[in-house]
Amino acid sequence: MTPWVLVGVPALAALVGLAVRADDRVARFAAVAPGGFTLLVAVVGWAEADGSTLTEGPGLRAGALAVPLDLVLDPTRAALATVVVLVALAVQVYSTWYLATDDRYGQFAATVSLFTAAMLLVVLSADLVLTLVGWEVMGWCSYLLVGHWSRRPFARRAALKAFLVTRVADVGVVLAFVGLAAGATSTSIPDVVSAWVQPTDCIDAALGQGLYPSEAFAACSAPDGRLRAVLLVLLVVGVLGKSAQVPFQDWLADAMEGPTPASALIHAATMVAAGTVVLGSLYPALADSPTARWVLGVAVSVTMLFAALLAFAQSDLKRMLAWSTVSQVAVVLSAVAAAPPEAGPDAGLLHLFAHALFKSLLFLAIGWAALAAGDTAATALRGSAGAAPVLRSAFLVGFLSLAGVPLVVVGGLSKENVLAVSWDGAVGSDGPGVLVLVALVVTSAVTAAYSVRGYLVLTAHVRRAPSAAGVTAAVRAVLWTLAGLTVLGGLVVLTGAFTVEPMSPLWVLLSVLVIGVGVAVALRGGLDRDPAEVLARRLTPAADRGLGADLLYRRLVARPVLRLARVVAFVDTEVVDGYVRAAAVGTRAAGWAGDRLHRGERPSAGVGLVLAAVVLLGLAGVLAWS
Repeated sequence: MTPWVLVGVPALAALVGLAVRADDRVARFAAVAPGGFTLLVAVVGWAEADGSTLTEGPGLRAGALAVPLDLVLDPTRAALATVVVLVALAVQVYSTWYLATDDRYGQFAATVSLFTAAMLLVVLSADLVLTLVGWEVMGWCSYLLVGHWSRRPFARRAALKAFLVTRVADVGVVLAFVGLAAGATSTSIPDVVSAWVQPTDCIDAALGQGLYPSEAFAACSAPDGRLRAVLLVLLVVGVLGKSAQVPFQDWLADAMEGPTPASALIHAATMVAAGTVVLGSLYPALADSPTARWVLGVAVSVTMLFAALLAFAQSDLKRMLAWSTVSQVAVVLSAVAAAPPEAGPDAGLLHLFAHALFKSLLFLAIGWAALAAGDTAATALRGSAGAAPVLRSAFLVGFLSLAGVPLVVVGGLSKENVLAVSWDGAVGSDGPGVLVLVALVVTSAVTAAYSVRGYLVLTAHVRRAPSAAGVTAAVRAVLWTLAGLTVLGGLVVLTGAFTVEPMSPLWVLLSVLVIGVGVAVALRGGLDRDPAEVLARRLTPAADRGLGADLLYRRLVARPVLRLARVVAFVDTEVVDGYVRAAAVGTRAAGWAGDRLHRGERPSAGVGLVLAAVVLLGLAGVLAWS
């Protein structure tokens, strides 16, 4: 029952919130109270989860296809569900202050509740249909949240861009799910995995009985490897789009046009994290497909370093956090791509758990700082952390975790596990482990550099500290709670929710050295200057534009599609419709001519024609007789 309660309560809260949206006080209660109750249910469910518990759904059949609509709760899913609900509740509480004067607060809070329900559905789903429902609802909610300030043209454009890019990539997800379900004759994720995973035990037993390899594969009903690779590559493409990975990376930075609480939700615990959950649930099949793993590994290796470099050079610190999300989600996905089959996806899921905590902390803190400073530009935010001690602490803890400092914060622990499984994959499997490992090491240095840059800018000494007047105690409590969990969140490994490897002293030392390199680079300009002004002054204008990715989209995709559409429209109206119009014109002309001839006839003319016909027939008869 618990999984359905976890999904149902925020979904019901969304309906209630939409109904009472005109009254902000009632809307606040309808957003926060169900969030607190859902968090309590998630914690209780996590405490009680000692194995995989399947909650059967209503069960449907579509011909030969079984659609069970099941949910499942195990320690890993319970931990992920808890952090999703926690971040969503923090966002709801924060929004009561941040959007206190917004005339559309009620709609925003209801959308956040629906977004939370959709993400929980993806996390807890044991059925491809339910996963797809949650996946698509999140896409719609992201459009609404990014475009919440729809009176601003940039917000409308950013929302439309996010919707279009993710929808194009979602075609791959739909096709993959259809193919995987058709091959398994079921939408149940366990059945799909069983149908598409190479039956190793069966094949080994058959070979032990003296069968030839071809006979063993036939006897064990081995799946079609090429078809599986195609379907999983389609799924990977869909995940890359939802997670803003290359070549779909540009939409997430533009999504900063939405309110900061929306950014915290989308970037930390929902939407961009959903792809990792989906791939994790299908991990045995993915691990059995080197092609799909290579596609994923190459994409995330390029993305993590590319996005980290853009983050360092941003002139806007909120967009810096956006590019940081793109990079960190690539780190999460890299563990899924590079981990050896026996390791599983837990290293990536643990980093996803950690990322939800420290990235939501950073976004909510920078939202407060931006309101105090009046802008999100680095120049405006200089010294804004001085507005309150909680801000300085939040930025310190958040950037330490983002940089992955070992043995201190949750991000350090989770990043070490990603490095460890990538090393195992590099030396022990045929996946992209080597490529991923190199990208991770270099990205760690760049991440440390822009983390130092962000902290220096935000905590720099200014003559007059920004005011923190008007900030509610609830907002301060949210930041203190997230900061504490960012420090202590690594204790989650003691619950057994994630399977992790023992921390290697060698990798800890290597991480410290790599982070030290990044810190040293960032400090080249001294403690009183923005490192980006010293090291990336020429790159900043291009980095603010995403290195022209948006222009590239327009030239390579938008313009050709629009030109093709114009050609199709011309052919349709001037060629295809031309034949139809010509037929109509010809018919009308023939009718007009017949009418004119009929009206112009005289009786004598008719008699003459009849006599001429009789004469001609008589002559023909005479000739025939003779």
